[in-house]
Amino acid sequence: MKTIAFIGNPNSGKTTLFNAYTGAHLKVANWPGVTVEKKEGAMKYHNESYKLVDLPGTYSLTCYTMEELVARDFIVSDEVDLLIDVVDASSLERNLYLTLQLIEMDKPVVMALNMMDIVTKRGMEIDLHRLPEMLGIPVIAVSARNRKGLDVLIHAAAHHLDEKEGNAFILHYSEEIEGLLGNIELALKNSYPELKNPRWVAIKHLEMDEQIQKLYPLKQGIVPKGYGSKITDRKYRYIEEVMEEVLVNQEKIQVRTDKLDAIMTHKIWGLPIFLCIMGLIFFLTFTLGDWLKGYFELGLDAITQLTGGILEGLHVHPILSSLILDGILAGVGGMLSFLPNIFILFLALAFLEDTGYMARVAYVMDGVMGKLGVSGKAFIPMLLGFGCSVPAVMATRSLEDPKDRWRMTLIIPFMSCSAKIPIYVLFAGMFFPKQAILVSYSLYILGVLVAIICALLMHFLDKEKDNQRLLLELPEYKIPSLQTVLIFVWEKVKDYLTRAGTIILLASIFMWLLLNLGPNGFTTDITQSFGSILGKYLVFLLAPLGLGYWQISVALLGGLSAKEVVVSSFAVLFGIANLASPQGANELVPLLGNIGFGPLNAYCLMVFALLYPPCFAAMATIKRETGSWKKLGIAALFQLGTAWLVTFFIYQIASRF
Repeated sequence: MKTIAFIGNPNSGKTTLFNAYTGAHLKVANWPGVTVEKKEGAMKYHNESYKLVDLPGTYSLTCYTMEELVARDFIVSDEVDLLIDVVDASSLERNLYLTLQLIEMDKPVVMALNMMDIVTKRGMEIDLHRLPEMLGIPVIAVSARNRKGLDVLIHAAAHHLDEKEGNAFILHYSEEIEGLLGNIELALKNSYPELKNPRWVAIKHLEMDEQIQKLYPLKQGIVPKGYGSKITDRKYRYIEEVMEEVLVNQEKIQVRTDKLDAIMTHKIWGLPIFLCIMGLIFFLTFTLGDWLKGYFELGLDAITQLTGGILEGLHVHPILSSLILDGILAGVGGMLSFLPNIFILFLALAFLEDTGYMARVAYVMDGVMGKLGVSGKAFIPMLLGFGCSVPAVMATRSLEDPKDRWRMTLIIPFMSCSAKIPIYVLFAGMFFPKQAILVSYSLYILGVLVAIICALLMHFLDKEKDNQRLLLELPEYKIPSLQTVLIFVWEKVKDYLTRAGTIILLASIFMWLLLNLGPNGFTTDITQSFGSILGKYLVFLLAPLGLGYWQISVALLGGLSAKEVVVSSFAVLFGIANLASPQGANELVPLLGNIGFGPLNAYCLMVFALLYPPCFAAMATIKRETGSWKKLGIAALFQLGTAWLVTFFIYQIASRF
């Protein structure tokens, strides 16, 4: 099976094009040995099967981040047979720098000239006959979003693979550089006879590329000095020649993006607009989500009653019946009822991502983040943390400075990930029914504020302060691709359902065992269970926070496996089959009231759940990213200590009033 890799600048439409070919039939995993996400898919064309790989976005083959390094290592290897260079036609000049580098690798390259509709709207025109002549590779105009030109592109790729020839175009440098390249190529061929692209490796030697120098070391003196700036200048001079030849008309009208950016990235209004957009998302998450959740609750109630009737009719032993109804169905069923809220949140975030707005958020936040010693780019992993801490921690790879990556790793778990939504929905709805949206939104804002304050303190204590500057492309605003958005949402929903069927199922069973087994064996009195004994040992730590109840201790311990388990634990602890329903909530409030648990305690519980260490999956990711058990321990203690202090101050101050 031939392998085709999609490569291109960020925001060039690469992933949209990849999704158009693979649909939902894709696999998301990590590159071997590193936590950089890769997407793989497969397709058939004329009875031939092709493996497709979506590489991380990169501006050049000179690597600064782990993602760029992984992308380059993959395309240099023998694993890939052809490269599809996805180019944003509206930013052709910038995209061509990567194109020239790919051509020099002497691997088959086909250019997919995407977003031609934007070029047309600007009153411009690109000569599609002259451009391939000057580059020596096939150039196919496509529209990934509208699915136009896809058959022509894959036909060109298949045909180019069959030719089994290198690229026809070679960019020539000055006589001095060409002479040096000849000497270096000869030395490489003598030392590494299996090397398939000696000219590209020779160029990287002249650019003093450390990675290439380690992979293919040469005798001292063969490479006299670095010529990186001269090589780059030559490429850009040729790009100017190409643009003069292929760009028929100049831009005639101000693009829609510039007009919108005057408002969306305004130095005064940019931040309030972002906060309003996030507020709208949370409003939809809780109002529309709760409306849809009602139908889920009816279905879960019916399933619970039907299961109970079947178990009773089969005369199943009460212990097994309790495990199924009070353990599995109460825990897993309660989590599934929050699926509509999760779906709407991910749908909104996917929509913002695909419109191009997320890059604007980084730009708007650059001023705030700059005061923390990092660039606005660091806010992107924080935003991803609203979805899940695992990919958010992985996204810190895009930050060049190791200190920045460590700071962001410490504070990302303070974001309100989707797993915390069930906790907010349940307790805000029970104890603050009229202000549930406002209370939940305050937790999102609190998480960001705590993260910013912690980052500010770390920056203040840092003796080697660096002034970070943001260099970020603001892509064109565009109408989101329905397929891209739905694939993104489906992947997240599928992950949530998988967690419900694995982690939460096992945690619910474990919690049931913990509450129904004690020193004297099986017990129906949970105060005599192992869970009660364990929880009572932790009460003294949580009492100053208004959480001095053994049931809360047990639920929070369960939340370390997955934050949703906090909710499913309450269902098991208090024996409520459908905790998320109005009936279930009405049952739980008086039960909590009997032990002295009121609105302030509920808010403190939500605050502590917001800030205390993340789930095991996120902690495992922190371990993989840092490569250190010590740093994982520091991160967990830091988050636990922060959660305790913040909740302590909120409870102690609020209880005075």
